Amino acid sequence: MRFEISKVLDAIEGRVCTDPSLARAVVDLAEVIRWQNLDGGRPASLLRLGMVIDALSRQIGEDSVPVYAIVHRALLSDADLTSNERMVVRRWADDGLVEVLDQPGDRMLEVADLLGLPVLTRARLDGLVGRYPWLGQAGRVLAPVPGAGGPVFIAHVGGGQDPATGSRSPAGVKLLSRQWRCPEPGCALFGGGGGGGAFADLAAVDRAPAEQPPPTLRTGAPTCPRHGARLSDAGPRPRTEVLAVRIGGLVRKRFALTETEPVPVGRAPEGPGAVTLGQWLNDEARRWISRSHIRLELRVGEVVVTDTSTNGSGVRPGGSMAENERIALAPQQSRVLAEGDLIELYPGVQVGRAAKMSSDATYTPNSVMAEAPTMAMRLPRQ
Repeated sequence: MRFEISKVLDAIEGRVCTDPSLARAVVDLAEVIRWQNLDGGRPASLLRLGMVIDALSRQIGEDSVPVYAIVHRALLSDADLTSNERMVVRRWADDGLVEVLDQPGDRMLEVADLLGLPVLTRARLDGLVGRYPWLGQAGRVLAPVPGAGGPVFIAHVGGGQDPATGSRSPAGVKLLSRQWRCPEPGCALFGGGGGGGAFADLAAVDRAPAEQPPPTLRTGAPTCPRHGARLSDAGPRPRTEVLAVRIGGLVRKRFALTETEPVPVGRAPEGPGAVTLGQWLNDEARRWISRSHIRLELRVGEVVVTDTSTNGSGVRPGGSMAENERIALAPQQSRVLAEGDLIELYPGVQVGRAAKMSSDATYTPNSVMAEAPTMAMRLPRQ
């Protein structure tokens, strides 16, 4: 059973991030793990985060939906968690996958305001509408509650279950146009490393400037939320374009494309940020789609696709599925993608701008909890 729990924690790890381009909701991790009525289990369980992520994925209709988790510092030594869970949370903190703070509630709302994300919480926030007017908008604050097949959401305002996003605040737009550097050595969020943890050097190498979270403005100046140190401006942030992969009508993955690194996409490509599709393909698609099928680049704000396959690809102008409008891409041929264009690697396997792509088929996204032991997922009786 310990091995199975370790596998599901590894899967959950792939769904937490502080990347402002990819996160789909903000959540207070300490609150989530103590939502005991979600599964009727022990007082604190990191597996509940997986259950909430699954609920968000089902409601949005996408696979691989990441959340922006804010972690209370006390959670790193919480005795109600298992030793393995505490180790996992510390690793997330060391790698900059979560923010570790003394007052997560304040930061949770600040991040949601800066990024325009919904908030997943049971806390009543009515008294803060004057400070954050969007709290009064339908779907911006949702509470996970027990449901027949796992958690479901109830919106604090307007009812319903659908998470709603908003525009980034003016401050968020300004902050996210720049790179920031923390003076503290080994800062996992701004400038490298992992707060002195065992994974610090590795995180310093792997974290790209485009993945930096927004600084906090609680002191009136851009500040590191973890260390409380004033950040220095390190120049413009690389441009970013968020793309998505849709297979069989279901959006399987979003990923960020920057001007600093091309991104290979295919059955099993190699390289920084490579997007692997093999786990979602049927046998026929695996035979057709090359190991590295296309290469995507961002050049002066334009998305450029280059076919690197054996069998070729196609472009669907404006997302049209009409066969007579499909533009064939021969191996090694490049093309600039217009706003609504889709790249078709194989029928039903498409890549395009995430803002222009949604799931158009009724499929249940893969569960991050698939490897969890049955006893860890007990659901309350309805």
